[in-house]
Amino acid sequence: MRVGFDTAPLVIPHSRGVSRVCSGLISALEKRGEIQVVRLSPAPDQGLRSWRQVELPGLVRKERLVGIHSFTSAFALRGPGRRVQTVHELPWLYGVQENGGWKHRAWARFGGLRADRIVTPSEHVARSLRKISLTAGKIRTIHWGVDENFRPDPPALVMDEAVLERHRLGDAPYLLAPGADRSKKNLSALLHGLAELKRRGETQMRLVITGRDTADLRKDLGLATRLGLSRWVSTLGEIPEQDHAPLIRLAEAVCILSHSEGFGLSVLEALACATAVLVPVESAQSEVAGDAGIECLPSDPTSVADAIERARTQPRGRREAALLRASAFRWENCAASVEALWKGLA
Repeated sequence: MRVGFDTAPLVIPHSRGVSRVCSGLISALEKRGEIQVVRLSPAPDQGLRSWRQVELPGLVRKERLVGIHSFTSAFALRGPGRRVQTVHELPWLYGVQENGGWKHRAWARFGGLRADRIVTPSEHVARSLRKISLTAGKIRTIHWGVDENFRPDPPALVMDEAVLERHRLGDAPYLLAPGADRSKKNLSALLHGLAELKRRGETQMRLVITGRDTADLRKDLGLATRLGLSRWVSTLGEIPEQDHAPLIRLAEAVCILSHSEGFGLSVLEALACATAVLVPVESAQSEVAGDAGIECLPSDPTSVADAIERARTQPRGRREAALLRASAFRWENCAASVEALWKGLA
């Protein structure tokens, strides 16, 4: 069975999460070989919308494809064959404007009129989508996986501590806020929680932030100054991919307190590294973390500070629980679910 996969996220800039999902799933599918994966990509300088709606439909017949699998909510509407749509998140339902424009809303609500199946990465998203979708019966939840470089110990002959020297972080304990350069990441909640921790007399804990230099980040750094936290906050900018795992392994906790997430790959990466992870209650992040996560109320600084303290004094069994939880999220499992979905459509 030949299935076309819209791999535009590997060619044209998309969010880091979508690109990693596309890469991880495609690689697992190709390795398994249960279905024949046909990569369909536009030229780097090609208009994505025109390619997807004009050129892509014609490739179904030309390449003798069963259909097209899209890694985004947008997909090729015209042409023959089956269609699978992916809805990663519904941010506007949680008061988040990023990626919440009318186009995404329309694709999420009406896409199922053409798509044969709609994939969501979590039940959290699926429950929300069922409330607004005109074709709720087509929704299927398929959890993403974690890349193999996220593991509890570094590779042989590699020392994680080198990343601390490279980024001049010293050896004091730190919390990690990965990719917290947009307002949806809710960095302000973590800053208020850290300020509460300092009021309790904590003197060492720092906060390390990765991500681009954005207006949202600068606004949050202004908040850090007003809260008297500047000397405890470090911003690293965008970091090389190989630095993510060491930074996670060395952190006291990874904090993913976003207003809106559809899955939370960083949560899964922290679990796979056996690092404590802070997540909001009743969120996609908490669904992924399960009992291995440390839940808090982001709107309550006391709750966030309490969660940080629990992370520092985590019981011995939490490491084992994190690794056990992460082991359930493998790209091979994700690929097997996608294969079953397409075999059911063929």
